Amino acid sequence: MSFPTDIEIAQKAAIRPITEIAAKLNISSDDLELYGKYKAKLPLSLIDEEKIKKAKLILVTAINPTPAGEGKTTVSIGLHEGMNKIGKKSVVVIREPSLGPVFGIKGGAAGGGYSQVIPMEDINLHFTGDFSAVEKANNLLAALIDNNLNNKENLGIDPRTVVWKRVMDMNDRALRQIVIGLGGKTNGVPREDGFNITPASEVMAILCMSQSFADLKQRLGNIYIGQTYDRKPVFARDLKAESAMAILLKDAIKPNLVQTLEGNPAIIHGGPFANIAQGTNTILATKMGLSLGDYVVTEAGFGADLGAEKFMNIKCGYAGFGPDAIVIVATIRALRHHGGAKKEEYNTASLERVQKGFENLQKHIENCGKYGLTPVVAINAFPADSSEEVQFVIDACARLGAKAVVSEGFAKGGEGTMNLAQAVVDMIESGANKFHRLYDWNLPVEDKIRTIAKEIYGADDVNFSSKALLQLKTIKNLGFDNLPVCMAKTQKSLSDNEKIVGRPTGFTVTVREFEFASGAGFVIPILGDMMRMPGLPEHPASEGMDIDDNGKITGLS
Repeated sequence: MSFPTDIEIAQKAAIRPITEIAAKLNISSDDLELYGKYKAKLPLSLIDEEKIKKAKLILVTAINPTPAGEGKTTVSIGLHEGMNKIGKKSVVVIREPSLGPVFGIKGGAAGGGYSQVIPMEDINLHFTGDFSAVEKANNLLAALIDNNLNNKENLGIDPRTVVWKRVMDMNDRALRQIVIGLGGKTNGVPREDGFNITPASEVMAILCMSQSFADLKQRLGNIYIGQTYDRKPVFARDLKAESAMAILLKDAIKPNLVQTLEGNPAIIHGGPFANIAQGTNTILATKMGLSLGDYVVTEAGFGADLGAEKFMNIKCGYAGFGPDAIVIVATIRALRHHGGAKKEEYNTASLERVQKGFENLQKHIENCGKYGLTPVVAINAFPADSSEEVQFVIDACARLGAKAVVSEGFAKGGEGTMNLAQAVVDMIESGANKFHRLYDWNLPVEDKIRTIAKEIYGADDVNFSSKALLQLKTIKNLGFDNLPVCMAKTQKSLSDNEKIVGRPTGFTVTVREFEFASGAGFVIPILGDMMRMPGLPEHPASEGMDIDDNGKITGLS
């Protein structure tokens, strides 16, 4: 008998009114802003700084993934279900899906199998309109910029220096580079422009870094736009844009409450890219979870060298909290991949390849120690895993001082993750973890980059292009050199070369250029070419989707 699809499982679930889910967290129905029967916004007044200090934060990350990902969200949700199964008051806090991947190749981000959040269709599609609000706020600023360029009374912005792009939440490669303002004076000033996908917008990053509505407005005003003809910096506040942008985000700033398949509370909020932005849900959502539960399970995008590094060095630095435990998701297929297996061989058992590929997991385990954390390794189970391969990983992790546990949340829900949940609780209660960040924000930008590259990636050194060195001077002149760094690199490798798998050694990474998200509050060193507007595959996932006369959706994953 074939295993049911994610959407089949989700549609058969006995979904409960969101008021019942809120009651589990002692939230009155009067405090909920309902979006139908099964979704709600949570007011920021529920955040309690004293409760935050007492709750325990669990970060779920992963080894460097295969293109399909290794199931961090599935493990996060499954771990949350398992925590509740063993009697812990847990909340899972994750990111919102982007429509681009949903209709493209990767699919949604609501978990999988029997470890999902529901209503799955709503979460993967328009949800509560947060992405739309981010898109509109971003594009309002773009419109104000071009309007100013076209006015007689303008700020003197040099169109050639404008770095702010429009966004839309769809994969559309034709919009990466465009020319706007054609057709005469009434249509604006002709210039080159382009679109990013909405999760790549700095507005999304700002939403995720803000800790209050006032903080949101200030950060929006700090967005860097470009320069005047006499080389003076121009910010969104110079266009008086921040208040109008904030108005569009007045509801989006509030975290969203939904439920898991087993009726446990889940908070979903924000969705920045993890390879060019911070890749984690909002600070407000994490604080909300810590205010409402005793344990909070959250995740950071891609491998631990990207999402987890940024979570701990950027998000935790601004938010003032840190993880009490960290879980590294590994799959046998990914270890085969890092051991040299081709895509068509991912599901073919090979102890030799797993042994070779283990070096990638070993590096991530070692890296956790640099933050004062001993990880629990979750082996996300797949049918093609052999007992010999799994046992090797368990034994090899044990030799490194890390406990590895098979996670069967996809197939069994909370029943399949109780052992993982207990291992995480045991780690927290041991008191062995003492979190600290990797670097001091006040170090020179170059030193912060070298620290990450050498300590986390395993690089010998860092090269800076001539363009990057010039941009470093601009960063220092603008006073942004004391910001944390948000490394933009491939998720496929510990290095900046996506083709190098496993645990690379003897390599140098190159900072090609810099950007800075002055509103979000970080400097972005760019290693290699970063894609901000993905394209659709030859056969996009949308081809397999349908909706019937009763509104029932099929083919969504």
